[in-house]
Amino acid sequence: MTISHSLDSIGFGYRPRAAYACDPARSRGRLHPEPASPTRTPFQRDRDRIIHSTAFRRLKHKTQVFIAHEGDHYRERLTHTIEVAQIARALARALCCDEDLAEAIALVHDFGHTPFGHTGEDALDEKMAAWGGFDHNAQSLRIVTRLEHRYAEFDGLNLSWETLEGLVKHNGPLMDAEGNGLRGPVHPTILAYNSINDLELASYASIEAQCAAIADDIAYNAHDIDDGLRSGLLTLPMLEEVALPGRILRLVRQHYPGLDPVRTTHELVRRQITMMVEDVIITAREKLDRLAPQSPDAVRAAGETIVTFSGAMAEQERELKRFLYKNLYRHPSVVAVRAKADQVVRDLFDAYFADPMLMPSDWCQGLDEADEGVRAIAIADFLAGMTDTYALKEHQRLFDRTPELR
Repeated sequence: MTISHSLDSIGFGYRPRAAYACDPARSRGRLHPEPASPTRTPFQRDRDRIIHSTAFRRLKHKTQVFIAHEGDHYRERLTHTIEVAQIARALARALCCDEDLAEAIALVHDFGHTPFGHTGEDALDEKMAAWGGFDHNAQSLRIVTRLEHRYAEFDGLNLSWETLEGLVKHNGPLMDAEGNGLRGPVHPTILAYNSINDLELASYASIEAQCAAIADDIAYNAHDIDDGLRSGLLTLPMLEEVALPGRILRLVRQHYPGLDPVRTTHELVRRQITMMVEDVIITAREKLDRLAPQSPDAVRAAGETIVTFSGAMAEQERELKRFLYKNLYRHPSVVAVRAKADQVVRDLFDAYFADPMLMPSDWCQGLDEADEGVRAIAIADFLAGMTDTYALKEHQRLFDRTPELR
């Protein structure tokens, strides 16, 4: 199937499914077989199960970059997730693949994140070092295969093979053909599940999963700029010195001289998203023409990620990330709040580990006599599922002093 490199052919409405797209009628199925739905495809059912899960609701009160107490205008995990899903669907539509699968993977991709963003994940990773560490992708898999208790016949959400594959491998293969981890050891949770439902960890993921992965990058690059400007940690003059937003700002000011800063920010954010999305579509179409995959398995065996930025855009995106790390994520005020959040998570882990009975009854049952590994994993599950606000309330309940996260 030859795909035009021009954006003129993106269009709207129905688009035929390409040979390389995942076909819901040919899904590899679920670990626990279920009757087919007469009204929804397997991927649509996955999306609906994800949206109705407890883990999805909890994203509303989990931090993206700024601690939730900073204000209602900043993004949390839920708004970020919805934005990623919208971009993933747009990419999937343009590349003639399954929009529902791309959306499902986007909606589930942050389930395993701890309270307080990457700060909480880093703290739990250190605390869990003796038991395989903590990884939010592995935790997402654990949530949707074990920890959600909504169905009478099985634990988890019993998602389709394709959605689970995309959740685990959306950033690329986890191991080489010999079984060696490509980015360090593969987390025990992933290996354990893979032993009963092979997710083919040495191959690339589907086109739909790749759409979800790069949609995540596009969303947070643009929206962290928005939140950074709202916070005052970033300014428009600072962004003028960075190639991609600087180029966009010059265009905005050329077309709308004297535009107020609020509208200028919105123009910057939306134009950056559009520019990145269009770059990905053109680049992916060029790769698809070159590789000519005739099935989803051909995508998995392609030996490279297909849905990517062009070389020029990739370099501009790396520059933007370096700028955001220096001026936003590592800003002294953000680092100071992160240090306090880090202490909250460590304090809670240590308290529960010393006395599991401090956790709710449905979590602590049998842990007082369990070995350390079982105890630690249960505590990590409980902590990772907390929202920011619940973690702070628990700390206030157990300790005389709880830091103010501001």
